[in-house]
Amino acid sequence: MDDKVAERADVPAAEAASTTVPGSSIPAEELEQLTADIIAALKTVYDPEIPADIYELGLIYKIDIDDDRNVAVEMTLTAPGCPVAGEMPQWVENAVASVPGVGQVSVKLTFEPPWEQSRMSDEARLALNMF
Repeated sequence: MDDKVAERADVPAAEAASTTVPGSSIPAEELEQLTADIIAALKTVYDPEIPADIYELGLIYKIDIDDDRNVAVEMTLTAPGCPVAGEMPQWVENAVASVPGVGQVSVKLTFEPPWEQSRMSDEARLALNMF
């Protein structure tokens, strides 16, 4: 699957609804909304030991949406020995699958590159008092 999310600054807003992202048959506006909804769903998933969601922690490496609206998520964990390593990919799959319009969902767990604290958003740093 190829990542179909792209900025279209060269297209006037009035035309954006009918314009597709290069390489995708999904209209840009629909793809942007679907991506936003997927990110919102990912923000509902938390590591039970860390009071920040997995998206803000930087655990999501890639979200790919194909022309059939199937979604592939590549993610990592804060550590390979994470106590919820066996469960979290299923939580992510369930959250993304709950988004209206999403087809099949697959979640791939990777440790390359290894997660590091620099991947966290400012929101996560604030929640964890890591400034």
